[in-house]
Amino acid sequence: MVLDNKIEELFSEDRINRRIKELGEVFTNLYDITDEVVVICLLRGGFIFTADLVRNIKRNVLIDFMSVSSYGNETTSSGQLKIEKDISVDIANKHVIIIDDIIDTGLTMKEIKELLLKRNPKSIKTCCLLDKEEGRTVNMSVDYCGFKCPNKYVIGYGMDSCNSYRNLPFIGVLDV
Repeated sequence: MVLDNKIEELFSEDRINRRIKELGEVFTNLYDITDEVVVICLLRGGFIFTADLVRNIKRNVLIDFMSVSSYGNETTSSGQLKIEKDISVDIANKHVIIIDDIIDTGLTMKEIKELLLKRNPKSIKTCCLLDKEEGRTVNMSVDYCGFKCPNKYVIGYGMDSCNSYRNLPFIGVLDV
């Protein structure tokens, strides 16, 4: 479905919602009811995915946020990770789920995971809505993903192009 001459729908709102419910069930069953689980949302792109995902995890979770940037106002990663806001919750001896909108180069998730491992969590799992394996520049894999993503510039459902298109209820390919 072409929405205008620059955006083509890749994953529909219905398809995204179905997959998020499946992931919510996975995380509900992954941990014991007595386990302390901390969900860390990587801002800004991950906020919509995280909000919908945690509503589908049927157990108590703590939620915190990190603000990181490697894109700035560009359409490609600079390769330099900047932590603008760190988490405020203590994750020692707790299960941690790091959630991001998209894994592309892998640099952001790899560096954040390494940073958080130094804080002695009981476990760390990574989860993204989109896994763009073709874009990897570092050796890392994601534990859980919503969809494999083609090597195209995507927007919507929290993902942006220069802070535009985040509010689209679907994921589209932007012809840049």
